[in-house]
Amino acid sequence: MANSLSSKKRIRQNAKQRLRNRATNSAMKTQIKKYSEATRNVSDVDQVEKELRLAQKKIDQAIAKGIIHKNTASRKKSQLARQFSSAKKKVG
Repeated sequence: MANSLSSKKRIRQNAKQRLRNRATNSAMKTQIKKYSEATRNVSDVDQVEKELRLAQKKIDQAIAKGIIHKNTASRKKSQLARQFSSAKKKVG
């Protein structure tokens, strides 16, 4: 257990930040799952593209907040783009 005031404050700050990070990470993962589901059941390419843009936005927000590394984000976005490309080929 922390004894000094500064270490107690640090514990409080870490708890708040952990909650913020978890919320952002969870929102990002949820959007990616929605997008993956949309690519599996392709009926409207515009809807899939909309989900892709939202997923990329969530990933960018996670980068901005320092939750994920920029290379990890770049890899995820690349994977999503490849999924979109293959989904487009299914329809067209």
